[in-house]
Amino acid sequence: MTPSTTPPTPAVKIRFGENLERLRVRAGLTQAELGYQASLHRTEISLLERGGRLPRIDTAVKLAGCLSVSLDELAIGIGWNPGYTVVVNGEFEVAEPEKAKP
Repeated sequence: MTPSTTPPTPAVKIRFGENLERLRVRAGLTQAELGYQASLHRTEISLLERGGRLPRIDTAVKLAGCLSVSLDELAIGIGWNPGYTVVVNGEFEVAEPEKAKP
């Protein structure tokens, strides 16, 4: 089985951003303060919170560490099932297998 090359859905990016903002506010940090602690620019934190992009795994680990939470907490509400695209709030789409090229 080949790994999926499907880009993350907008819903996944938005859910991650909502989780990040909720956890940042709970920690009592501004975007600038979190960015400083995680060695990221404030605009990167803003972009993540708005669902503009998903972080690389090393960035997600830094954010979780700065917020004193697990990666699981940053991914609350985001799931994946083999053979399906990413699941958000019970929504899913069947992933069609790629056709072999002759």
